[in-house]
Amino acid sequence: MDPMEPAYGSAALLLIAAAAIAVLLVLIIGARMHAFVALVLVSFGTAIAAGVPMADVAGVAVGAFGSTLGTVALLVGLGAMIGRLLEVTGGAQVLADTLINRFGEKRAPFALGVAALLFGLPIFFDAGLVVFLPIIFSVATRFGGSVLLYALPAAGAFAAMHAIVPPHPGPVTAATEIGASIGLTTLIGVPVAVLAWYVGVHLFTIAYAGKVMVPIDDSVLTGHRSGGHGAGPGAAGAGDDGADGGAAGDGAGTASSRAPSFGHVLGILLLPLVLIGANTVLTTLRTSGSLDEEGTLVDAVIFVGQTPVALLITLLVASYTLGTRGRSRADLETILNDALGPICAIILITGAGGMFGGVLRYSGIGSALSESLEDLGLPLILSAFVIATILRVAQGSATVALTTTAGLISAAVVAEDPSSVQLVALVLAIAAGATVLSHVNDSGFWLVSRFFGMDVKTTLKTWTVMETTLGLSIFVLACGLWLVG
Repeated sequence: MDPMEPAYGSAALLLIAAAAIAVLLVLIIGARMHAFVALVLVSFGTAIAAGVPMADVAGVAVGAFGSTLGTVALLVGLGAMIGRLLEVTGGAQVLADTLINRFGEKRAPFALGVAALLFGLPIFFDAGLVVFLPIIFSVATRFGGSVLLYALPAAGAFAAMHAIVPPHPGPVTAATEIGASIGLTTLIGVPVAVLAWYVGVHLFTIAYAGKVMVPIDDSVLTGHRSGGHGAGPGAAGAGDDGADGGAAGDGAGTASSRAPSFGHVLGILLLPLVLIGANTVLTTLRTSGSLDEEGTLVDAVIFVGQTPVALLITLLVASYTLGTRGRSRADLETILNDALGPICAIILITGAGGMFGGVLRYSGIGSALSESLEDLGLPLILSAFVIATILRVAQGSATVALTTTAGLISAAVVAEDPSSVQLVALVLAIAAGATVLSHVNDSGFWLVSRFFGMDVKTTLKTWTVMETTLGLSIFVLACGLWLVG
């Protein structure tokens, strides 16, 4: 939908935007209103305040909501199903055990992190952390030392993948809002996540955080296994990032005795990346004229490499090579159905974030912000990082920060017309800002604190600092991509 003629000048529109964000923060933080409800309410209010005709407000908002969900819901749903299958069938345990045996005791933290990076491709931060809890405690008990030496590399890996790589909702929504290719975001995002994790998480843990002595206390697993929601602390957080963990824990101990092989699990995790990579290469070659415009085989490869199709194929392969091992079709249906319940809140929140972004664009607020950023002389990629950081610190949820920032800068993106690689760099910069400075209003902060037996002070000087070094590492890599893109 094309933007309307602005009803007010740039200064007034910027004041409306600032007031809208302030109200959003007050509702989420002060009034403890659910992020989905707060975003919908503020979207309607912003449209009215910005002069959108009353008769058009609902249509504009719902249209933006639907266009966002059209991409996000499909990818997030398929990714959640794949992750659930790998969890229930013991894939996470197989990954961790195999890598630790191959890397040895001295590199056990590195092996746990690599396993979490792989498992974090389809599964969300809190769900992955819940599944990995018994693995982390088992390894820590076996090798000794501070539990943080083993916990932070795994938790940081899940955080990196959740912030950067589709099909996670934040990067999918951000890419959709600014027009970046989701396939290219995935292909570039994976190596960026690995590099940022190695520098910002693994090296930081080895040099500092892993030396902070936190004794092993796995008593939390007793409540977790008895049916309590492992991600209970997340439910008290300020947003959607803790919505997934509780239900994920319910299946953590139900893995089949016929565990899959390491190669089987690795193949399923890499399958979507191979398909998406083939799509990207062939599309690039066709665009450059190196391939003929017509070709049935090329068209077929491009089709199966589109992100939703690649994830669907991966889900089908996982369902009938993993899900039916020792299980009936009815059991498989139950597993896949259980995967969808916990992600409903996340999908709705990301859709509402897209609604807010759509209202900002339609009312002319996005264009006004674009002009103001140009007047300040800030590079677009720096503006994206700063705005996302402010929103992250203020309200806690990384997903809300990602979606809101993408909506705010979308008009500036159109005006600057960056390349496809630079668009991905912008998504990464937004993700970097949405990662740094996790503190007491972030559900992930309390998950890590509660699960690993840390007080607030210790969590601040380990987890908060680690999230910041991770975010800064992502931003540095994003800047490099921006310069060469």
